[in-house]
Amino acid sequence: MLLKESQHKLVKLPAWRRRALLIALLLGFLALLGRGFYLQTLHKEYLIKKGEAFSRRKVVLMPHRGKIYDRNFKPLAISLPVESLWTNPTDVQLNAAQLKQMASLLAMKPNALQQKLAQKNKEFVFIKRRVAPDVAKRVMAMKIPGVFSQKEYKRFYPAADVAAHIVGFTGIDDTGVEGMELFQNAVLAGYSGKRDFVRDRKGHVVEDLVAVQLPHDGQDLVLSIDRTVQYIVHRELNRAMEKQKAKAAAAVVLDAKTGEVLAMVNLPTYNPNNPIHITGKTRNSSIVNMFEPGSTMKPITAAAAMEFGPYTPETKIQTAPGYLKIGTATIHDAHPNQVLTVAQVIQKSSNVGSAKMALDLNKEQVWNTYLQLGFGATTKIGFPGEAAGRVRHYKTWRPIEQATMSYGHGISVTLLQLARAYTVFANEGELMPVTLTKLSEAPVGRQVFSAKVANAVKDMLELVVQPGGTALKAQVTGYRVAGKTGTAHKLGAGGYEHDKYVGSFVGMVPASNPRLIMAVMIDEPSNGEYYGGTVAAPVFSAVMNDVLRMLAVPQDGVSVPLTSPESLVPEAMADVKEAM
Repeated sequence: MLLKESQHKLVKLPAWRRRALLIALLLGFLALLGRGFYLQTLHKEYLIKKGEAFSRRKVVLMPHRGKIYDRNFKPLAISLPVESLWTNPTDVQLNAAQLKQMASLLAMKPNALQQKLAQKNKEFVFIKRRVAPDVAKRVMAMKIPGVFSQKEYKRFYPAADVAAHIVGFTGIDDTGVEGMELFQNAVLAGYSGKRDFVRDRKGHVVEDLVAVQLPHDGQDLVLSIDRTVQYIVHRELNRAMEKQKAKAAAAVVLDAKTGEVLAMVNLPTYNPNNPIHITGKTRNSSIVNMFEPGSTMKPITAAAAMEFGPYTPETKIQTAPGYLKIGTATIHDAHPNQVLTVAQVIQKSSNVGSAKMALDLNKEQVWNTYLQLGFGATTKIGFPGEAAGRVRHYKTWRPIEQATMSYGHGISVTLLQLARAYTVFANEGELMPVTLTKLSEAPVGRQVFSAKVANAVKDMLELVVQPGGTALKAQVTGYRVAGKTGTAHKLGAGGYEHDKYVGSFVGMVPASNPRLIMAVMIDEPSNGEYYGGTVAAPVFSAVMNDVLRMLAVPQDGVSVPLTSPESLVPEAMADVKEAM
């Protein structure tokens, strides 16, 4: 009885207490309803983001970047599979021992790794990119919560520094940074895909929220370059640069019939597989840098004189006493001569003879000839930063400028432009377009000179490589060679620098039916020699001795050099002295 009476007293509460308790419960319930309403309506975006941060992932699926091949389908750039490790720092869980082990596997300092994992305000942080697959596998085997890997690609360049200035390289995101990798990036890169999915707390995929968009791989690119020819040119140019203690050097080899670039080498170079400390080395100087071509312009002057003036290869020109005064300026020859034919002017590289021919021509005709040959405009070869060169309008020319431009003084060109201009002498007056991609059919050129004039100049260029010429060191055993040397003072900030030179040579072989054209430029040789015939012509000879045989080009000449190279005749330099 006492127990029942006690229980009755506990259950029966005063009315005011029952009301207070009821009101408190109602207020609490209303508060929960209000909080739920607030979170589900007014503040739902925040909750959704928080939920997705833990469970939803959007992953970019990287495409396979297209390969770059040479003309014989030897690889110049390929993509190798790698792994990139990433994390959501809020999810990652590892102890000190695991931190040290992971840092060791990734060749990172523990402090640096800890700093990446401490970025709790971020939902996605790369731990390390482009990790070797076996290393990534060992890291993932540690089974650290919150650490994930995704497939990426790393670019590899089999030709390394030999073809660096043509191929270029890509950045960390596999996007082109230099060279053809940059110019053809849209073709090579392809299109990325994506995957939007939900994962559980262990990182396993639970559900794809939308259909997976697969990546679209990039297209392959086949260049006109021959990797073996490129290597030979690089080897010989490097030897010449070291021998002459030059600041820089460049060379271009063209297929004379198609304008395809078979080799393009610039020194100094860099390794695109490890592109660090490369400032100033990535410029493709054959296309980007301009220089005064010197006497390599004289064949063009002779061609214009025969095309538009009263000249033939046998026309005689008085070059005595070895200099020519034009106003207050004086043009000089390296060695005084007497009467020379047009052919001898080219053979002996007479500035006076070239100037007299140019002064007999209409300025506008000469200017138009330069433009028709592609000077003063880009070649449209499709390369980043290509220079157009400099050819001033003929209306601004003074007589001295018309004269000096005839031997490459006062006009600026790129090495590629110069090599291309010589295609007119290899193709009966037809200028060929140039390309860095392999052609499936022969291109259509542009007629600049008549076939008669172009062939006559080609015959003159053969004399340059024979006794009495300036390029005996360009001879190639078993082949007839046609070419021209050039030597010019460098143009600096304060004018022409009389102790700095550019030596050059442009040649074609075999001269009977040119198959290859090569232009060589040696910048600031400082070992006592600077004439184009002594510093640049030997590079042509060394390269062609190997390349012609490699390509099985039939011989058309004698089997031994015509004469000793020591009897070389130096050409006149592209300069002019103003009277004081």
